[in-house]
Amino acid sequence: MPRLLSADLVVPDRLHLAESPLWDDRTGVLRWVDILAGHVHGWDPATGERTHFDAGLPVGAIALRASGGLVLAVADGFAVLDGERLTRIADLDSADGQLRMNDAVCDPEGRLLAGTMAYSHEAGRGSLYRLDADHSVHTVLPAVTISNGLDWSPDGATAYYADSPTREVRAYRYRDGALLDPEPFAAFTDGVPDGVTVDAEGGIWVAVAFAGRVHRYLPDGTLDTVVRVPATMTTSCAFGGPGLDTLYITTATENLSPADLAAQPAAGGLFACEPGIRGRRAHRFAG
Repeated sequence: MPRLLSADLVVPDRLHLAESPLWDDRTGVLRWVDILAGHVHGWDPATGERTHFDAGLPVGAIALRASGGLVLAVADGFAVLDGERLTRIADLDSADGQLRMNDAVCDPEGRLLAGTMAYSHEAGRGSLYRLDADHSVHTVLPAVTISNGLDWSPDGATAYYADSPTREVRAYRYRDGALLDPEPFAAFTDGVPDGVTVDAEGGIWVAVAFAGRVHRYLPDGTLDTVVRVPATMTTSCAFGGPGLDTLYITTATENLSPADLAAQPAAGGLFACEPGIRGRRAHRFAG
């Protein structure tokens, strides 16, 4: 039987679609986005200080840059953020505004992998892209529907990726920025896989949207831990804190009915759990 844990509310926001939690170990700040609002949030758990940046367009995800600041997967491309200065570095075909960025994360070599989806959720309209350090863009996987969680095993040889409507996380052999030889890793009948993070021991944590849970799987696929969250739209998770021993979990109010919203007053907030396992420092974008 998997061990059962619970997450506590630490930032009582009421965000529409909070995603992409990211621990910035340079500043001791947790950052995350509200995708459609185009907002990048920051919170210092030591002081409670909050920061807020309005990008002026949807922001699917954020990652750290090796040279400082952040790289953003924005509505139809990529940008870098230095302080309050946003600079566009690459564009994508948004199909006349029908597509947007969703989740994104850096690989161990400093490349950013980011996926798109249709606003209509139409099947197969999205792709998974790779942004290299020279700002060139390459297609990694075509014909995905809702590109979501992605992270790597500690040795970088295996990538875990979720196209949410498939209801499974797949394991890929990872070589030279390519996802190869997919194999089923974890399947879901209750909820769909959303954000993914891998801890220092190689455990794979999956936020299960529509279910109010985060699952931890061992590398052999065994369900090891279930974290209960009092908000059904659990969207993503990441380790943070000075010891990288706190699991932070983002949630959303999207897809909740008025009755759901009344029953889930903490939905859209940021949650935390201390599972007794450490995470890893976030990979940095090299460009």
